[in-house]
Amino acid sequence: MQKFIYKNRIFSLAVGTLALLSSCSDSHFEEINKDPNRPENATTTTILLAAEKTLIDNIRNENISLRGSQLFSQYYSQNIYSDQSRYDIPRSYSDTYWSNAYKTLNNLNEIIILNTNPATKEVASAGVAGANQNQIAIARILKAYAFQGLTDVFGNIPYQSYGNNDPEFQALQQSPENLSPGYASQQKIYADILNELKASADTLNKYKTAVTFGNYDVIYKGKNELWAKFANSLRLRIATRVRKQLPEQSETHFADALKSGIFTSNADNAVFKYQTLAPNEAPLYRATVTANRKDFAVSHVLINVLKGELGPVKVQDPRLPVYALKNAAGNYVGQPYGLPVAAAGLLTATDVSLPGTAVNAANYGEVLQEYAEVAFLISEHNNWEQQSYVAGVTASLQKWGIPEAQIATYIAALPAASKENVLSQKYLALFTQGDEAWSEIRRTGSPSFLVKPGDIVWRRQVGTEITDYKFQPLFGEGVPQRLYYPPKEQSVNLTNYQKAVQAQGNDDITTVLWWNR
Repeated sequence: MQKFIYKNRIFSLAVGTLALLSSCSDSHFEEINKDPNRPENATTTTILLAAEKTLIDNIRNENISLRGSQLFSQYYSQNIYSDQSRYDIPRSYSDTYWSNAYKTLNNLNEIIILNTNPATKEVASAGVAGANQNQIAIARILKAYAFQGLTDVFGNIPYQSYGNNDPEFQALQQSPENLSPGYASQQKIYADILNELKASADTLNKYKTAVTFGNYDVIYKGKNELWAKFANSLRLRIATRVRKQLPEQSETHFADALKSGIFTSNADNAVFKYQTLAPNEAPLYRATVTANRKDFAVSHVLINVLKGELGPVKVQDPRLPVYALKNAAGNYVGQPYGLPVAAAGLLTATDVSLPGTAVNAANYGEVLQEYAEVAFLISEHNNWEQQSYVAGVTASLQKWGIPEAQIATYIAALPAASKENVLSQKYLALFTQGDEAWSEIRRTGSPSFLVKPGDIVWRRQVGTEITDYKFQPLFGEGVPQRLYYPPKEQSVNLTNYQKAVQAQGNDDITTVLWWNR
């Protein structure tokens, strides 16, 4: 097991750490250098800043997001090279995501260590960093978020908890160091994440008006009350995910989170906003504009739904010009999803709609969770209740800056709340959040308009000759259920890898995760 993955402190990553320019600047940050040989100089504020950026960079990186969850969710489609659209997923894609996730988790755990060690806790709380207990609570929330992302991608994983000494939780161990940790079951991980989030929210709600980490916290500028709302809103997401397997725990946490305080508007959204200056641009911008890549376009599925030609709503969605650009001819045209390689390049980048300007901005704000999702979760919990459904749609439209008159027109055209209608709107609202959209597609099997194996995705006519192209996955028979474990796990942690596979099922993309069985 490579030492830095599970144990080593991550100050060597501080070359990529960010620092805010000033307290009066709005979300401005710049690169600073830290000497990797002098970790004692790293403050919890700079560690937090590095952890936040590494976390979001990682879940939105090109391989795991653009070539992974965004494709699986059919928000985008490939031209020229279409193998990943048809689920031929290189095993190497998992390596960077896995490693950087554990680097992030080590950074967050270091904040907890510095705030609990009697020799360092006083220094850790100096300046704008804030009280020890509040720093620990925020680090626990971000750890829960990162671990949930990992387990939703792979299933059983090495896991660590602040409040639970379960011997199955072996990741991040330092005293003594553990370079080959066992994998915890997803059932235990999910149950513990719920408890971690509850404990953290309860702590921060005791100190609602306090500020922790100050402007080094890009997400919330250190506002404890907003962090507590985020923790509780995440509990709604996770409680919903495990409802089939853990119905009593799900209901208990859902009710408690509602009582404790959740998102109530877009002002509460958890967002990491990037910068227009290199090298701090948003991941999608770096993958397309900076790299001058145009081989990913908005899929025909999403474009046709937004045009009102597919799905439950039969009028044009006002988010269409936000999510997508017109092609060279001045039309919105989606790239057919999952074409065979021989046909994928027949449409050029000028023939189809590329990601919209707001979506592909250098300073885009990547969303960890937003109020629209919370409203849809409440609607589902209340048996597809109408008021929360409308609130979720409205919140999504408002987030993207849609004028009120257009919002009113679109809301008037909505069909009544039902499972399909609520989940279809949730799908549209989760655009850019491919990781969560993919999980919801796996959990619910919705929306029904997504392309399925055997569906015709493009009918091409040249003269009088018509050719139908069908979606034919190269692996599996539908949306991947998970990704492969990183190949290096088989060489450096083989025994525990084998135990995980034996407990969970084959290490392939068709193995269904615990929460979805």
